[in-house]
Amino acid sequence: MSSKTYTNGTEALGPTPRYGIWSRFKRNRPAVFGSWILAIVIVLSAIGPAVFGWLTGISSDYIPSSVENGALVRSFPPSLAHPMGTDDLGRDLFLRVFEGGRISILVGIFASVISLLIGVAYGATAGFFGGRIDGVMMRIVDMLFAIPYLLIVVVMMSLFGGNNAPDAVKQVTETFVFLTNALMSLAGASPISTSSGLFQIFFLFVALGSVSWLTMARIVRGQVLSLKNEEFILAARSIGVSTFGIVFRHLIPNISGPVIVYATLTIPSVMLAEAFLSFLGLGVQAPYSSWGSLAADGIKNIAVYPWQLVFPGLVMGMTLVALNLIGDGLRDAFDPKSSKS
Repeated sequence: MSSKTYTNGTEALGPTPRYGIWSRFKRNRPAVFGSWILAIVIVLSAIGPAVFGWLTGISSDYIPSSVENGALVRSFPPSLAHPMGTDDLGRDLFLRVFEGGRISILVGIFASVISLLIGVAYGATAGFFGGRIDGVMMRIVDMLFAIPYLLIVVVMMSLFGGNNAPDAVKQVTETFVFLTNALMSLAGASPISTSSGLFQIFFLFVALGSVSWLTMARIVRGQVLSLKNEEFILAARSIGVSTFGIVFRHLIPNISGPVIVYATLTIPSVMLAEAFLSFLGLGVQAPYSSWGSLAADGIKNIAVYPWQLVFPGLVMGMTLVALNLIGDGLRDAFDPKSSKS
């Protein structure tokens, strides 16, 4: 049992709140299993292609070929040399799946962070001020809810994707590429170039994040409405704490549990939306790849080369299930009553 020792040497009995949350999460076996699966996928996506390429001498653009019945064949089934086989251009699918995993996971994380920032600020403002301000702000949310959010993203990607991305997105992309190349030069790696494909990826972050905050705003508003008349808020008002301080120093920290849980559950939904857009050709573009774009390539050859669809879909499915298990585990850890009901 964890306890907290005060400065006067006395010891508080019982576990601290953080320890209680962590202990409940560790007792949730599905959540722990999901955490291990997610950790393995992240590690394989981060260093797997480099380690595999170093061990085998194969790169993601390696194109083996053979002649069968007078025709050039580049698609090979899974083997020791290629654990997930190769695609129709002969590129190793293991490398491509986990290189694509980097983009899919980053899209989920960055878009969820954007939606988190917008949703928390919007919902907290509406809930704290209440009255007409709350009514107008939430009617805007209701109107946006009436429009399928994927339709909004499709329109945004069609109008502003690739080289048509807004200047702000291009500047952020170019800054990111500059910093990345500076780190890669120190490591002796070859630099990457700014292209319309990178603009597309960064705008995808913005587009998905800018339409995924609506439910977060409703959750935060409801929590703020239930807390803004509590004694500690009234005490903060009585001593002259500013509105900004009350909202961002007192209210938001006290609703961190539901916010963290929903943010965790937002990541798989955003990743699934990215996969759908890439499947339609509106998401990640060549030479980059994501699980969605790999699945779109694999569906064309599913009857002849099924592994080209099975492995990207399997890895993506495992990651989405793991994230949902972690989200459910965090929900039960922050709110033990929900798991008993």
